[in-house]
Amino acid sequence: MSLYAHNQSLLKEVGEWVAPGTPVSTVGSSGGLERSALYFEIRKDGKPLDPVAWCR
Repeated sequence: MSLYAHNQSLLKEVGEWVAPGTPVSTVGSSGGLERSALYFEIRKDGKPLDPVAWCR
């Protein structure tokens, strides 16, 4: 499972498969941040993983 936060807009639906390089959202300034940012996380069985292996 991948998680994204602080989005301006979502370009894909939950559960939709995407190919490498496909945009999934636009970066925004939500969540009380002072500037635009993106939060990204990979989880497996509910536990966070280091995303490096998934993003090569």
